Amino acid sequence: MAKDFAGDAAPRLSIGALSKRTGCNVETIRYYERLTLLPRPARTAGGHRAYSVEHLRRLRFVRRARELGFTLDEVRALLRLAGGSESSCAQVRELATVHLASVRAKIADLRTMERVLAETVRRCQHNEKPGCPLLKALSGEKLEQL
Repeated sequence: MAKDFAGDAAPRLSIGALSKRTGCNVETIRYYERLTLLPRPARTAGGHRAYSVEHLRRLRFVRRARELGFTLDEVRALLRLAGGSESSCAQVRELATVHLASVRAKIADLRTMERVLAETVRRCQHNEKPGCPLLKALSGEKLEQL
């Protein structure tokens, strides 16, 4: 039983058990605690962390938000909105809309990168000009010069 929860019969999880149940690395859990994305847990009489079901829920929330690419600051804002009694779907939607625009911009950049890389690989395969087009492109030469 956790020493900070005298009389509390709620089950407690070790950091290893929390890690297994969420798929989140132990060091990442500690990192989230340092950033206050995850509240510091109670400690057992032996000094071990003792996580509650609320820690489990919150860590799943943080992990899922990170999987969707939200920054740590955005996750912090989402947690505030989720935890507040005055959470507004409009505020969440606004934050998500800004994030979605960022994701779409990254996708567009990736498509451009794919196109340029595919063209340089094609030129390497066909050996159209002397030298290696990919190495020239990485050296900063424009593709048109290759």
